[in-house]
Amino acid sequence: MKLKKKIFKGVWTLGEYREGNISSVSYELLSWGRKLADKLGEELVSVILGYNIKNKTEELISKGADKVYVVDHPALQYFTPDVYPKILENLIREYKPEIFIAAANAFGRTIMPILAARLLTGLTADCTDLDIEENKGILIQTRPAIGGNVMATIVTDKCRPQMATVRPKAKRPLEKNISRKGQIIIKEYPDMVYKSKIKFIDFIKDKSIETPIQEAEVIISGGKGLKSERNFKILHELSREVGGVVGSSRPPVDIGWIPYSHQIGLSGKVVSPRLYIAIGISGAVQHLAGMSSAKTIIAINKDFDANIFKVSDFGIVGDLFEIVPILIGRLREYKNKEI
Repeated sequence: MKLKKKIFKGVWTLGEYREGNISSVSYELLSWGRKLADKLGEELVSVILGYNIKNKTEELISKGADKVYVVDHPALQYFTPDVYPKILENLIREYKPEIFIAAANAFGRTIMPILAARLLTGLTADCTDLDIEENKGILIQTRPAIGGNVMATIVTDKCRPQMATVRPKAKRPLEKNISRKGQIIIKEYPDMVYKSKIKFIDFIKDKSIETPIQEAEVIISGGKGLKSERNFKILHELSREVGGVVGSSRPPVDIGWIPYSHQIGLSGKVVSPRLYIAIGISGAVQHLAGMSSAKTIIAINKDFDANIFKVSDFGIVGDLFEIVPILIGRLREYKNKEI
């Protein structure tokens, strides 16, 4: 919105409600928002939409929010990409936040571009860092560019709100503080606002992966070096030992060895786990852009010159079919000793 910037105040985060619970990424966003709001000296607001959620939002206050706007309506039981942005637009035009951030997951990546277009403002997607420029109060948005080879710094100087999506797991939630006080405000709109051109038919959960890959703390990822679909079973064995989930580069997905929901990279999911183990992955720039912000990266590849080693904290050069079974065995030995 091209209006006088002084009338815009506050930092907003977009909460998410899934399967009866507020998702963990909502609290990560509050951690990002708290940092920005404190630097600006302004309030931190969480906005959450859904159905039967009125009595489940106190946790957002205890995890950092000063205020929570809740829109609770039967039409919001399932996500529709035309109704959600419409409601958020109404809220933003009424209260005029300075900054609005969401998660760079399927939910945020769907809503935020539509919302930015409706508000005629900018949007920086898939940020790995957010900060406030001293003396100017402008949001500094940092994200990978050119296949992850450089980090771009982006600002939205002319329009408000300043909008961005940030990678899940890039920041830890704040500690819960049950003594924190805040406001929970229930917003209501006429029925016409909830009308959708989209008919919800059914939600089919992907049973090939227990934890959404963008929320996983540990990811064991395989590439074309695994040679066949059946060899992915050793990745599943390893993931069970370390409490992780299985990911993949693009080639195994294209061949049909593993479902698309496991794909990591620019054309798949962008992840930021605590630990990323890349097995038989050469390291194309598209894949690196999807996982290079992991806290610790371990690569196993027989090619000493594989590109994956350039972003790895630890590298093992050798045959994965020899190394991974040894690694699984050692982990099991270690667990048995603990018992």
